[in-house]
Amino acid sequence: MIKLSKMTDYGVVIMSEMAKIEGRTMTAPDLSLHTGLKVPTAAKILRVLAKSGLLSSLRGAHGGYRLDRHPKSISIAEIVRVMEGPVAVTSCVDESHDNCSVESCCPMRGGWDKINRAINAAMEEVTLSDMCQDTAAPYTPKVRAGNEPNAPIIVTE
Repeated sequence: MIKLSKMTDYGVVIMSEMAKIEGRTMTAPDLSLHTGLKVPTAAKILRVLAKSGLLSSLRGAHGGYRLDRHPKSISIAEIVRVMEGPVAVTSCVDESHDNCSVESCCPMRGGWDKINRAINAAMEEVTLSDMCQDTAAPYTPKVRAGNEPNAPIIVTE
């Protein structure tokens, strides 16, 4: 099974939430309320995404993070590469940095490259904007019971 890590999945979730309203600045506690992620997890992912240049970090009382580019210009492949590194289905594909002990005599040598290129191309074709359009789930507003980031979340109707 080819499976992305939870952190990568959460990175796409965070980017999708930020893309819903263009130009919106959000903090880790804001994203925690909107996504259900814990504040430390959201903060860690935001730092990684900002370091990569997908997000801008803004300081000050009204600071937080915001998208650096329009969601239509950010591919899912970019987000995956930021969170995971290069996508490589086996250790012998072009973008892998791992060494294969049987690479020199393997009958599949080079064959996996075709699959790897197809997977990468498919992820390049899907944009952050596409992901947001496909997930139009109704939003249930949530508020914190107090001003502290770890205060319990109350679901409102």
